[in-house]
Amino acid sequence: QGQLVESGGGLVQPGGSLRLSCAASGFTFSRIAMSWYRQAPGAERELVARIYSSDGSTFYADSARGRFTISSDNAGNTVYLQMNSLEPEDTAIYLCNAAGRDSRGILDYNYWGQGTQVTVSA
Repeated sequence: QGQLVESGGGLVQPGGSLRLSCAASGFTFSRIAMSWYRQAPGAERELVARIYSSDGSTFYADSARGRFTISSDNAGNTVYLQMNSLEPEDTAIYLCNAAGRDSRGILDYNYWGQGTQVTVSA
């Protein structure tokens, strides 16, 4: 049984930066995709960034590419989302997700954190 705990959210002015952290426990980073999603009020949950533990490859939503950077620390079982040049449109609850697959590629677990609030406002 895995657990994800997000931290690092808060209130920041437009143009500012935040670094979100997702601490994982109860599972390993083997064959896992760690993702940051966000959900703004009245909006659908959307994928922001994803990193694959197998090779470190990443994916970014168009809105995040060039401003956000996802990274992982396998030894510490922590995934980060560095967010720069934040805009009011980035305001949302940011949630960490861990999707693990076995050696055959079958989904083994899909965990969600509780989320951390990011508010970008003057």
